[in-house]
Amino acid sequence: MKKYSLSIGLILLSSVLLISGCGNSDENSNSKSTSNQEIFSGKIEKNKTIKVLENDTAISKGYFKELINAFNEAYADKGIKAVDANTDQYVDLAKDGPYGYGPDVLYQANDVIMKYAEDKHVYPIPVQKIDAYKQISKNAWNAFKIKKDGNFYYCGVPVNVQTPMLYYRKDLLPTDWKKSWDKDSNDIPDMVENWKDMYEFSKQRHQQNQDKFGYMESLDDTYFSSGYLFSYGAFIFGKNNTDPSTVGFAHGNSYYGAKVIQQLASVMNEESIDDTIKTSAYSKLGNGTYFATMSTPDVYSTFMDELIKYYVSQGKNTDEAKQLANDNLVMTTVPKLPASGDLTSQETKLIDMKTMGGVNGYAISAYTKAPNASLAFVNFATKYKMIKKRYELLGVVPVRKDIIKEIKGVSEGVFTQLEHKNIVLMPSNAAVAQIWTPTKTYFSDITKDVFRPESEKKYKDDESLKKGLEKVDQQISDAIHTLE
Repeated sequence: MKKYSLSIGLILLSSVLLISGCGNSDENSNSKSTSNQEIFSGKIEKNKTIKVLENDTAISKGYFKELINAFNEAYADKGIKAVDANTDQYVDLAKDGPYGYGPDVLYQANDVIMKYAEDKHVYPIPVQKIDAYKQISKNAWNAFKIKKDGNFYYCGVPVNVQTPMLYYRKDLLPTDWKKSWDKDSNDIPDMVENWKDMYEFSKQRHQQNQDKFGYMESLDDTYFSSGYLFSYGAFIFGKNNTDPSTVGFAHGNSYYGAKVIQQLASVMNEESIDDTIKTSAYSKLGNGTYFATMSTPDVYSTFMDELIKYYVSQGKNTDEAKQLANDNLVMTTVPKLPASGDLTSQETKLIDMKTMGGVNGYAISAYTKAPNASLAFVNFATKYKMIKKRYELLGVVPVRKDIIKEIKGVSEGVFTQLEHKNIVLMPSNAAVAQIWTPTKTYFSDITKDVFRPESEKKYKDDESLKKGLEKVDQQISDAIHTLE
């Protein structure tokens, strides 16, 4: 893909756009940005092609094609056409946008969009012009909220919640699970309700067959593993995740979460140290090697495909395989944790597990030459019909309250977790980029420690786990201040 030559005219255009980037107030602000009102005047630019960046799953599962076909049909009379931006889903708008390279509209996680918002690479959204405005959860909107010059602005339109979910195979449960693994007789297997029982079940399953595992996950992944720390008092940044001068992965009894990670690693194999399981989880849950794993809601269809493939390999026809996959693949909220952080104790007190999460949504590039046509696309893509279709094809958890009320089930559970703030949203500032490497290194190291000989173990007690987390906080803080 080639970049276009930078012209003097484009430099001037970019300067004007950046001055007004993220400058439109929300309905509770005392002032309005005239420049932004002029940009989103409501006069849709005609005969324009809008380049849209979607995520790879939406493209591969056919949702994006349905979306742009529906939009193009609706706006054909205005000569507006949406097309695939045909760039990597992690394109760097800040780097490429000024050169005229990149999408007009981008679908990304809130931390990515808000990193762009800080430096005015995306436009603020005139939220009252979005049909879905009142249907979208306030906490979802807050993920795209930024304070500039004493006013608050929204720089993205929320679509769906991303947070870790437990996936498991119902047909791999013991035949007597209702007798052996349902102590509270609520018809839900104990091992998917709490990590103590998941740990015990995983240990038993592997002991019975060394090629089989219970719960398996790449434990070095910050997105999935940081929730164990949050559950015992950790946080990312201070002041509700807005102040990077305070880093809190070592806060409270967060080392309890590190102990849980190590205990879970003890019933896995060494693939849990790195990203190996992340890439193999789909097929190995599908063929029954794993009973359960953790992933995000938007890959539900990928797990389904692998399970269907497995049933077909066992002699089922396609229809039978699809029905079996639909019956046996379960996606649910994450299990509860023991208050003590000890998966082997007899303690019965359980606490809700918090998870790291994000809100994916649409943003409009500050370098687009068709801001109103781009806004029309965002409005169209976040209407009831298209979000419902996204849910049906991809299994996402929408942030539209009307759809949640209709579909209920696990989506309602996740939505409730978001409303109760058990989902710790990734901070909407650039400093969040500094958390990933130190935390990933720590999670990998404490997991690897489980497989080290006793004489080489680095984390032999609570104090060493705590000191490791304190070092993580310091590394993150140093990186943030170095950038400043």
